[in-house]
Amino acid sequence: MIENLSAALALIATWYNLAAIAAGMIFGVVIGAIPGLTGNMAVALALPFTFYMHPITGLLLLVGLYKGAIYGGSISAILIKTPGTPAASCTVLDGYPLTEKGQARKALDMALYASCAADFVSNLALIFCTGWIAAFAMRFGPPEFFTLICFSMTMIAGVSGGSAIKGFISAGLGLLAATVGLDLMFSTERLTFGNADLMAGISFIPVLIGLFALPEMLQGVGGDDAGQIAKLDAGRLTWAEFRASLKTILRGSLIGVVMGAIPAVGPAPAAFLSYSEARRTSKNGDNFGKGELEGVAAAESGNSGCCGSTMIPLLSLGVPGDPITAIMLGAFMIHGLTPGPLIFKQNAPLVYALFIGILFSSFMMYLAGRGVVRVFSKVVNIPKRLLFPSVMVLCVFGVYAVNNSMLDVLVMIVAGGVGYLMLLTGTPPAPFIIAFILGPMFENNLRRSLIISNGGFEVFFASPISWVFIILTLASIFFTALRAFRKSRPARCAA
Repeated sequence: MIENLSAALALIATWYNLAAIAAGMIFGVVIGAIPGLTGNMAVALALPFTFYMHPITGLLLLVGLYKGAIYGGSISAILIKTPGTPAASCTVLDGYPLTEKGQARKALDMALYASCAADFVSNLALIFCTGWIAAFAMRFGPPEFFTLICFSMTMIAGVSGGSAIKGFISAGLGLLAATVGLDLMFSTERLTFGNADLMAGISFIPVLIGLFALPEMLQGVGGDDAGQIAKLDAGRLTWAEFRASLKTILRGSLIGVVMGAIPAVGPAPAAFLSYSEARRTSKNGDNFGKGELEGVAAAESGNSGCCGSTMIPLLSLGVPGDPITAIMLGAFMIHGLTPGPLIFKQNAPLVYALFIGILFSSFMMYLAGRGVVRVFSKVVNIPKRLLFPSVMVLCVFGVYAVNNSMLDVLVMIVAGGVGYLMLLTGTPPAPFIIAFILGPMFENNLRRSLIISNGGFEVFFASPISWVFIILTLASIFFTALRAFRKSRPARCAA
């Protein structure tokens, strides 16, 4: 092992490898901060540039782009209420209210520190727990996925604000939008109205940007600059404030590690699950959604905790954890490497060098985040008459660039109209997003489970993992109802 580590250090300790990590991280943060330009797009576009690079150099460039993009989405989510990536859709809930209070700098600092800490924990899990976590993740079949998603769906009540009824209406609309397209089981069209472009379903990016960004701009139309976003305050995040959220960050990191290691889950559901658990257990839970630093910490630790662990099934089993690691699988194959158990025997020095580079990327994320935030944070000083048109151009450009489709732009406009109506009626948009993300996985795994069991529901009670999530789901429902009862008790006593 000492020989492998020495060879790995010799591989990684070159200026072009360090430059690849730095360039990937910086460009990833910038791309992630621009609405609509996702990490998938960044890694896919960078893949051809790695053809003539050394394998470790090319892989580190892609890793830097991936991690930088996941973190970068939080910058625009906090400053202009426009998530740069789907993973940052949960950060909006508390990030933008903090900006409106004049605490954008603290929100940005918390997002950066939480992302770096969670990424570091995820990297350690990748290095030391790859075999164990991969074995656990591969025990997830359709029934286990279904019970996991049932537990995740209980977070809808936690982000519904003051009215659970409005929250469930919002979630119902999200589930309805998620059914558009081809039925994956029987390939029949659903709610396409004869439009062939809708057969692939509604893209997530246009819905996300339309639901969060456009209502804010529509509300600000006609206002003067006196009502612009609060100026960036001079106060930075203090150690006491970070320490108060440290438990939440560690819990979110572990949630992200487990969710990231399960193929096809990804950082967005992990962020919402981390946020929901933080809100349920925090003494400041009632302040979540109104501008709470702990909420930002929970969301960012959840999504960044996935970054390293998505590579666990890739390296140990050859199974990509998400679309980005699927692209990275192509990068491995291009360089003649086959991920799986044998890669640790046949190319041990390269794997160790990759681990060292990935571990170093957490520190590079901090440096890149510091530099990029200093530039992007100036947007809060731009008058609305200049800021809103610029953001609108970026939104249209980003949405169109995803699939080169004008239909996506139309979807964004329609989602913006729906979001504006939600804003006027006090209906929360977060349940819509949660249901839209989890709806397809919920339906597909339910139907696959029933096919496996020939229509019997006993399949959901056959696995210890399923039982764990069933118990967690029931406990979550109970404690959510108990909290709602305690909140309404003073009002009932006064009446």
